[in-house]
Amino acid sequence: MKTKKIIIKTSNQRYPIYIGKNIIDKLSSILNQNFIKFEKCLMIIDKNIPSKMISKIKNSFMNKQVYIFMFRANEKNKSQKIINQILKILLDKNFSREDCLMTIGGGITGDVGGFAASLFKRGLKFVNIPTTLLAQVDSSIGGKTGVNTKHGKNLIGSFYQPKLVVSDLEFLDSLKKREMICGYGEILKHSLISNKIFFYFLSKNLKNILKNESKYIQKAVYESCLIKKKVVEEDEKEKNIRKVLNLGHTFAHAYEASLKYSNKLNHGEAVLLGIYTAVKFSFAIKLLNHKEFILISNHIEKSGLPFNINHYFSTKNIDKILSFMQKDKKNNSSKINLILLKKIGHPIITKVYTKRAIKNFLKKKLFN
Repeated sequence: MKTKKIIIKTSNQRYPIYIGKNIIDKLSSILNQNFIKFEKCLMIIDKNIPSKMISKIKNSFMNKQVYIFMFRANEKNKSQKIINQILKILLDKNFSREDCLMTIGGGITGDVGGFAASLFKRGLKFVNIPTTLLAQVDSSIGGKTGVNTKHGKNLIGSFYQPKLVVSDLEFLDSLKKREMICGYGEILKHSLISNKIFFYFLSKNLKNILKNESKYIQKAVYESCLIKKKVVEEDEKEKNIRKVLNLGHTFAHAYEASLKYSNKLNHGEAVLLGIYTAVKFSFAIKLLNHKEFILISNHIEKSGLPFNINHYFSTKNIDKILSFMQKDKKNNSSKINLILLKKIGHPIITKVYTKRAIKNFLKKKLFN
């Protein structure tokens, strides 16, 4: 498998994303090729990462001072408390702005490490090695970092671009099917907001992608990254078009928060539920036509992907869900901003609805 490379260009940063198999072995060379030099490195590592992969990375830095912070990556630990622990290490070990913070893990690990890097001396070199499908196609691209609070998800954070992203598909070999499905939710979202041909590719090859078959998974990751690259480069700070990346996420974040970020529903599954909800709402208000609705809903329902909201919630949960939706960072009034779909490849970003309208939809169309 030939390694693919994508260059992300924003107003603040230009950085490469490498996508391939067994490329961690070449990490030192990749860093040198991109002129990323440092004396000290703090690695923020998800405790679920296989030890053999950690050893491969550590072996790339035989002549560096390497410090390791093992991190139990979950939504509850995506907190200011963990950020403070990381900052303390950087201060105690006298890191300079020319040193490096490297994250090795999924999206939570990348978000936490990236946020800490953005805060330390107003900016520390940041290298992201995403190890889950979800992180490789979503959170590792675009510079969003942050933590959760009791008030909701990702309400405290910053935009901070990495110097380098290395997506080694070998990490995916250790993932369970549930985790692969999580990443697939974001891949599906990218196809829905941008590329109908890519959507048909996914519909045809979903089983091969979830089995992590090399040529299919690399194409899915690569095409997904290209879509997000285009959006991020046009609107780095989410002032306008980047909002389309939130298709389904207003619902998804509220679903997660309503369950207190429990393992019953992880982020990727919540995104799939959120996408399905947004698509169903788009159809209910006659924005999305019947043919397109059937195409999307059949893909989700017949592929065994999470779609049944009744497995997680009942009508008694609606008010709590709506409460979290109102706190979403995309809102600037008492109304709720939703990213909806006119047809595959054509999202709508200016739709605002009252709490009552969404409540009626949830009662009549979703919880039935």
